Amino acid sequence: MDYFGYRQGEIHAEDLPLSRIAGEVGTPFYCYSTATLIRHYNVFCEAFPGDDFLLCYSVKANSNQAVLKTLAKEGSGADVVSGGELRRALAAGIPAEKIVFSGVAKTAQEMAYALEQGIFQFNVESVAEVQELNRVALSMGRVAAIAFRINPDVDARTHAKISTGKSENKFGIPLSRARQIYADAAALPAIRVQGVDIHIGSQLTDLEPFAQAFRRVVSLVGELRADGHDISVLDLGGGLGIPYDRASTKPPLPLEYGAMVRRIIGPLGCRILIEPGRLLVGNAGILVARVIYVKQGADRKFLIIDAAMNDLVRPSLYDAYHEIVPAVESSGPMVSYDVVGPICETGDTFARARELPELKSGDLVMIRSAGAYGAVMSSTYNTRPLVPEVLVKGGDFAIVRPRPTYDEIIGLDVIPEWLDQT
Repeated sequence: MDYFGYRQGEIHAEDLPLSRIAGEVGTPFYCYSTATLIRHYNVFCEAFPGDDFLLCYSVKANSNQAVLKTLAKEGSGADVVSGGELRRALAAGIPAEKIVFSGVAKTAQEMAYALEQGIFQFNVESVAEVQELNRVALSMGRVAAIAFRINPDVDARTHAKISTGKSENKFGIPLSRARQIYADAAALPAIRVQGVDIHIGSQLTDLEPFAQAFRRVVSLVGELRADGHDISVLDLGGGLGIPYDRASTKPPLPLEYGAMVRRIIGPLGCRILIEPGRLLVGNAGILVARVIYVKQGADRKFLIIDAAMNDLVRPSLYDAYHEIVPAVESSGPMVSYDVVGPICETGDTFARARELPELKSGDLVMIRSAGAYGAVMSSTYNTRPLVPEVLVKGGDFAIVRPRPTYDEIIGLDVIPEWLDQT
């Protein structure tokens, strides 16, 4: 459920008509709903009752400070994959003891900063990384708490570019080598082994790949405990999908996911960490655009909007589906459109042969489910300014990332003095 819907014939974000925001902010823009963010956070927490659970929001899905602050006030932790994301989480008020640091290529500088802040756990992905972390921690007189990310060689049955748990993926350590790697790590003086981490992919719409991976983790924990390791934390990653195509996609509910986790993982008695990203913010955000032109091609009709692939790259990068709806309800005839943007790339296409009510220049459209991997992956390709981000709460809204001016964009470039001589 989200808080974007028709009211008196016009789409509202909570209590605000999109036309009002568009009139003040201009298009295109991202719009996030506070009520949806909070609802999704609470629904996930309700699936894991008890004190032995920590939700660590995956910051890479949407790293806007206002979004992070909203979740922080609800009690969320954070899963970060860079020193920059760690700084964002801390700046938003997420306590260091609720932060886990993931990622395959942490640098010594990032490790040192995370150790200084006192984060809860490093999710380590290679032998080389744990050796470097030990060196850095030893030089600082600190001990680093770790979980190794295990690659269970499980097919998540999702898009190849967001599958992370197969043997050919770059993530984690092979399950077959885990016992030896844990033994070697436990011998390092500045490393404290406390957990196991797993994350098999994103946008999963079936619980069976999760269950298969979690059963392998249960067996591994039994072996590690038999080897003398005090495994007290299980980080189960994220990956639960959302219904981009509401007519045909019905992902499992968080309550169903939670019941499965408790059934398989519960007997181990570990503290459970979950790292949802898309599920919290995906349907809490939309991209609002305006029709520039309607163009009749040789055998198709193009709906050209002012949003582009630099604003929302998922359709171009993943062939991803996003529902597109007019901001004003219409009972007019349906038309088949290719919905495209202004960028000089054939890939700048949001949808092909999409049936929509007849639209004209100046009409507003809403691209749903754009709150995750939208603004965070945007760019200024074609020297198009990053679009503003807006956060709505009830009948109020605030611009939480302004649209930069052309002078600000161009001013980031520096002309060397030998070119500036006249």
